[in-house]
Amino acid sequence: MTTASTIRQCWLAGHGPIVHRDETIKRMETLVTRLIVEGRVADETTAYTLLAAADRLSCVAMNVVAHMTYARRIDLSGAALSAEDFKPTPEGHTGGSLNMVQAFVGYLLANALTGSTRGWIMGQGHCVAAIEAVNVLTGDVSPAQRGRYDRSEQGLSRLCADFYSYAIDAQGRPAVPLGSHAGPNTAGAVSEGGYLGFAELQYIHMPLPGESLVAFLSDGAFEEQRGPDWAPRWWRAQDSGFAVPVMILNGRRIEQRTQIMQEGGAQWLADDVRHNGFDPVIVDGRDPAAIAWAIVEAEGALRAFAADPDRRYPAPLPYVIAETEKGFGFPGAGSNAAHNLPLGGNPHTDVAMRGRFNESAAALFVAPVELDATLTAFATHAAQQRPLESAHPMAHRHPAAPRLPEPRWEISGSEGSAMTALDQWFVEFAKANPELRMRIGNPDELASNKMGGTLALLKHRVNEPEPGVPEDLHGAVITALNEEAVAAAALGNKGGLNLIVSYEAFAVKMLGLMRQEIIFARHLRQVGQPAGWLSVPLIVTSHTWENAKNEQSHQDPTIGEALLGEMSDTSRVLFPVDGNTAVAALREIYAGRGQLACLIVSKRDVENRFDAESAQRLIRDGAAHLIGDPAEAEVQLIALGAYQLDEAIKAQQHLAGMGKRACVTVILEPGRLRIPRDAMEAEFVDEDATVSTLFPQGLPRVILTHTRPEPMLGILRRIDNGPTRTHALGYISRGGTFDVPGMLFANRCTWAHTVDAAATVAGWNREALLDPAQRAALDGTGDPKDLLSP
Repeated sequence: MTTASTIRQCWLAGHGPIVHRDETIKRMETLVTRLIVEGRVADETTAYTLLAAADRLSCVAMNVVAHMTYARRIDLSGAALSAEDFKPTPEGHTGGSLNMVQAFVGYLLANALTGSTRGWIMGQGHCVAAIEAVNVLTGDVSPAQRGRYDRSEQGLSRLCADFYSYAIDAQGRPAVPLGSHAGPNTAGAVSEGGYLGFAELQYIHMPLPGESLVAFLSDGAFEEQRGPDWAPRWWRAQDSGFAVPVMILNGRRIEQRTQIMQEGGAQWLADDVRHNGFDPVIVDGRDPAAIAWAIVEAEGALRAFAADPDRRYPAPLPYVIAETEKGFGFPGAGSNAAHNLPLGGNPHTDVAMRGRFNESAAALFVAPVELDATLTAFATHAAQQRPLESAHPMAHRHPAAPRLPEPRWEISGSEGSAMTALDQWFVEFAKANPELRMRIGNPDELASNKMGGTLALLKHRVNEPEPGVPEDLHGAVITALNEEAVAAAALGNKGGLNLIVSYEAFAVKMLGLMRQEIIFARHLRQVGQPAGWLSVPLIVTSHTWENAKNEQSHQDPTIGEALLGEMSDTSRVLFPVDGNTAVAALREIYAGRGQLACLIVSKRDVENRFDAESAQRLIRDGAAHLIGDPAEAEVQLIALGAYQLDEAIKAQQHLAGMGKRACVTVILEPGRLRIPRDAMEAEFVDEDATVSTLFPQGLPRVILTHTRPEPMLGILRRIDNGPTRTHALGYISRGGTFDVPGMLFANRCTWAHTVDAAATVAGWNREALLDPAQRAALDGTGDPKDLLSP
């Protein structure tokens, strides 16, 4: 019969390359004793069985990772592979994946020791081989992987063969449920992790009260994004769960040492994060037991802080520094080559490399009977009555549908700011949904952007509020002059309600983060597991046309153009033209799930031209007529944006005075009118009958767009009658310190340019429509002031 002492000795002996330092042994012995006293672990035999199993699971998973890079199959008997067993073209981010094995097994070990399933996120998504290998060994795979990958030799060999197989199906989609980064088929994944640094920004905002999260961070990403330094500014015990960052400090980027290593390594990093309010601890990143100990202790420290009635913020947040070497446990460890292909040669064709691979695999070998016992030890979920790691709550967010108050619709013909209307509705919206944790991502000027009511209600979150300023210890407005960081606060809060507000020009800095979220959400839909989190709006204001008073750096419509390039069913871009259409658009977004939406909204006063009914019809179809009937019109003037609508109406009125019939149509959501690129987008876009009713075939058109004209013409190809019958006016990358009329003139977007374009597409004589002074101004030889009014 196995005694506790025997199994403890088994763990102390380590396995393969895993060796336990004295510090780790002492720490773990103390932890095991405490967990037994607390009743969380039955006895020493149970604890040390798990600890010894973690060593063996790590070794087998490391072996599988190496095989995923280099081999077509794996031999669980430990027999050496021959040349034909290796891939002709190996591929994989092998070094980081090998490091992630010990980290992820350490996470599993912490869960098993404490009987609690924590969430996880991995910033270095290219290390997915580690997650997939461990998941397949433990049997915790996604629905798409179930039946294809398992712990049998056949199942693991299929995993190896599928990795970087580049398999593609007839529809142009991946033909295997496995990719180069974390994806929708990676059980438990919540992010691709393809953009380094974004998980670091999001993790502190992810867990709700009662939840725990382990965030695996990249030392390379430490250089990419410094916003994670501010986590102690945001965390509050009252509205947040526990979050434990684990920095995988392997010391190398792709081509050289990381900046952390150049500056002084783990101790330098510890001093740096301590300066920013963290309470760091350095552990052996080669040992899953060390990482498990750090997770449990860090969570315990947060729990103690939360229970202290005299707590003061900022909390000393945990920061686990898992010190290791890149590619630990395999040839090439610690070198630049470890990033991708550490062997330095291809075992498919190189005898020496084949020998090195087989030798390393032998050092990681675990006999099948021992592997069975290892995996049995980790199968604690049923006995502990806890969910599998793939079922952690952050991977399956589905908050209750929010209450959507009826707007106080503006009276048609009145004037007002669309941002003020949004602010008034959002205040009522926030009050109606107090049970949903709210995060407002704000780069700095919420009040300046006319959302003062929202700020007064929800307040900036700060550690020490300043008297007389809308600040609060528990404020919901996350404010920092870092667009990525504040957007991450909203996008990380998938269990609640979110809003991001920014200047249009500076929102471009959020694009990578937004795109990562859009892609992951879309991929979830593609595999039949649509994201359940409430859709997140990004309002961009102080935009290109009304920022005329600033320089051209502030005049940039790129964010909307870029997001229109993504699939429109998941990435929505809307151009409200007044208060009612803005509120209707925002209300529509919050009724949805798994979408990101960009609302491009003017903050200056404009006329409210749509009433409640017509605004909601505009939302339904994405476009609507405002003036005239296209069936009777000689030309159709199409506006995307408030200032564009003003110019279109002026042009229509001028043409009417000249005896010409023009109708004015507003496009709110151009993605509804595009040619769909796949079946899911086809379900979202307008049907042909709707499009043909709104935009009769053959009718000459002038499109006035907030964006650059060329990308919008591409989006609106369904209504484009060709260059002789359709003309587009928009931002042509001209700007400076102007007023709004100057900005419109510089970009050839005034009412007069619209009339001139209408004459071209309709075959009219421009001399009959515009007087000599107006024509001279249009031709660049006159005075722009002659175009100030029709």
